[in-house]
Amino acid sequence: MKLRHRFLLATLVGVVLGLGVHIAAIIAAPRLAENDAFGKILPTLAAERAQIVSAPGGGDTWLPLPDPSVAVAACAFDLRTGPMRVGAQTGSLFLSFSFHTKTGGVFFAVTDRAAVRNQLEIVVMTPRQLDEARAAEDENDPSRDVRIIAPEEQGFVVVRVAAPSHSLRTQAEESAKAVACTVDEEA
Repeated sequence: MKLRHRFLLATLVGVVLGLGVHIAAIIAAPRLAENDAFGKILPTLAAERAQIVSAPGGGDTWLPLPDPSVAVAACAFDLRTGPMRVGAQTGSLFLSFSFHTKTGGVFFAVTDRAAVRNQLEIVVMTPRQLDEARAAEDENDPSRDVRIIAPEEQGFVVVRVAAPSHSLRTQAEESAKAVACTVDEEA
């Protein structure tokens, strides 16, 4: 084999090996990160209300680029203790929920447009918990809960409330803090 062919082969092997290591590092990074979003939100696991992550107007937050016109709150969940019920009273301000896995992937999102009589209630559960809830349900009085299946047992919910004007920032923050995140005994 000529020296030129050896050099090209060695270069090709090096490029393929480098590409493989690079892709593996990108895929593994969210799972190996110690200071990720779930880690920062984990202390909210015992709280019964969403905790403010970023208040409107900026301020002290760990978010990289917070929107100054949006109140952001969050609460963690662990479905090993039972399904989690997330509930909010909607009003004139835009409200949205996004449900994330522990590693940060979004698996469900909803806005205040889905509210019934200004109430937005969602129950997050595992497939087994859903089967148990359906088995315990009365055929004549089925549940009206919006039930979503989480792909992992741990995760978090991010609540966003928009404050379109400076005067509504306090109201947006209060609405975000009022979101209930409780273990659901009824489901």
